[in-house]
Amino acid sequence: MTVTGAGGFLGQRVARVLAADARVTALRLVDHAALPDLPGAEGLTGDLADAGLRARAVADADALIHLAAIPGGAAEADPALAHRVNLEATMALMGALRGRGVRFVFASTVAVLGDALPAVVTDDTPPAPRLIYGAQKAMVETWLDTLARRGDLDGMALRPAGIVARDGTDAGLKTAFLSRVFHALRRGEDITLPVSPDGASWLASVETVARNFVHAALMPDPGPRRVLTLPALTVRFDALVAALRAEFPDSPSRVTHDPDPAIMAAFGRHPPLHTPAAEALGFVRDADARALVRAAF
Repeated sequence: MTVTGAGGFLGQRVARVLAADARVTALRLVDHAALPDLPGAEGLTGDLADAGLRARAVADADALIHLAAIPGGAAEADPALAHRVNLEATMALMGALRGRGVRFVFASTVAVLGDALPAVVTDDTPPAPRLIYGAQKAMVETWLDTLARRGDLDGMALRPAGIVARDGTDAGLKTAFLSRVFHALRRGEDITLPVSPDGASWLASVETVARNFVHAALMPDPGPRRVLTLPALTVRFDALVAALRAEFPDSPSRVTHDPDPAIMAAFGRHPPLHTPAAEALGFVRDADARALVRAAF
């Protein structure tokens, strides 16, 4: 099993879930950054744009979880870099795996759906990305789905929602405030959110998302549908703050709101999300906002 982007927030958790799974007999971790120190895991550090590194990453793998990417804000700031990593390196990885029967699990994103969303988002809501990041992920989804229909690649594309709760500031993520609020309440720090209390966003804990990716890598033939929006909670921001206060009742944090129209449009008006295709295959969401908070830590 190979995991790219294994040094990242989600990648580290995926690596640890795989390392604890008795079905995984060998684990290879790939990233340009520092990798988690897991007994028995092989580490490869470098750039996936390097053909030599890609060849080592796919060698003898029976499954590959591809998490490496240039995220939203960073992709907007450097489109050329995003094109090289999000498109060229990903297409090259899929090309290296064509015809080998290797399960390829691609980390897409709900950003492929754009921000002009219908009253309810379902499995049949068409992609309409606005950001470069979402557009690049949608392009890979289309190519992966085509290769899977042709029988050339055993691929699956998973679209996670907002994954919480990454600690620290990440300028590459426009959704960073969704994680900052978790750690502000835990530490007793004040925070101003760029969304209104009655706004809502799709959220999932890093633990739940990691387990969904491992499930995709190890499950039997998933059938013909290979692009799936993962289950997630649609959480109002006032309900999220209430769940955090219930978890940290002694926190003195003050939470205020200063809605930013662009942030609200992209991440603060999410409608209900229905994902029966993924749920039928055993993918799961956090049970409720309190369970989300607990799993996020």
